Amino acid sequence: MPSQQETPVTSVVVPFEAGMAVGRHEVPERWHTVDRSAHHPHIVAVAGEGGEWTAAALVTARPRTAYLKIVDAVGDVRAAVAAVVGHARRQGLAQVKWEGWTASCEDAAAAGFTALRPPLGQGLARGDETAGPATGYVLWLDGGTPAQPPPPYYGQTTHFTCGAVTALVAQAHAGKVSREALDRRAELTLWRDATNFPACEPVGLGVAVRRAWPSSPVTVHLDTDRPVLLGHLPEHEQEWRAILQRTSRTEAERTGVPVDPHHLPMTAIRAAVERREHVLLLISLDAMLGFDVPHWVLCHGAVPGALVIDDPWANTATGDTWLDAHLLPVPDTALDTMSTHAPDGFRGAVTVASEAASTHDHP
Repeated sequence: MPSQQETPVTSVVVPFEAGMAVGRHEVPERWHTVDRSAHHPHIVAVAGEGGEWTAAALVTARPRTAYLKIVDAVGDVRAAVAAVVGHARRQGLAQVKWEGWTASCEDAAAAGFTALRPPLGQGLARGDETAGPATGYVLWLDGGTPAQPPPPYYGQTTHFTCGAVTALVAQAHAGKVSREALDRRAELTLWRDATNFPACEPVGLGVAVRRAWPSSPVTVHLDTDRPVLLGHLPEHEQEWRAILQRTSRTEAERTGVPVDPHHLPMTAIRAAVERREHVLLLISLDAMLGFDVPHWVLCHGAVPGALVIDDPWANTATGDTWLDAHLLPVPDTALDTMSTHAPDGFRGAVTVASEAASTHDHP
């Protein structure tokens, strides 16, 4: 059935600047209340016969990713959205998202978008707009829809529980944790078992996942034998945390959690998610959000040219919302760079296989 995004639309693309007007169209106040400059904000507009804009959309995206996000569209909304989709296709991107501030279900469906389930947890249930819109939509381009249904989205409620959240969301996606059980108590309980104070290092996280779900096949990938995530701390703070990391390795050996000392390539991560495994991957947020800090994300899908992650953190101060962080396609090469850590280029990850896959692979 033909859809709106298949209709050719002549568009104009210009940078968005705070306070700018969009022809005669009244734009929502939210366009101007946050500094979106880190996410390349631009206007995709449709010009009428007289050159006046008949439709326009505010579009942003995290750097080094393979999507565009429509914040809002004004004027002829369907024409504006079609223009954005065409703009994304010309760039060879994998996806367009549409925040549900003003979008109607009818307009989204007409443009070929699919509704996303609202996120779990804090903020949105209380109507807190700073947490993002309560609804949103996604359109995968050129047949690149991931094979698996999406996981639920849950945003971490502290600055340090990203590892625990990625593990919980992975297990919820695998059917090991109910959506109702994915809450702050579960988040903090798993973090407490995995933490190296306050971060979760790869071996400790893998051991905690095995303790919480003994039947889940877990493998830690860490191509360094030195303690990690400690370089920013003074020496006297590093010492006792290093002891805890060595204890995690002893516990991994005791509980049968393998620690693979080889560098985990992107091809192996892609193969794992295509087998419906989950990969908890340690990255730096520098490229996407401007924070050079270690951070855990969940790799759970693949499309041509990009791996699909869920990031439990959204930087709302820059207009970044759960729509950016959920079902986020990142080019393999960009994710490779994000997950290579100084000083010696190590990579940390935890793979969690399904029980069925484990039985099949090891008869």
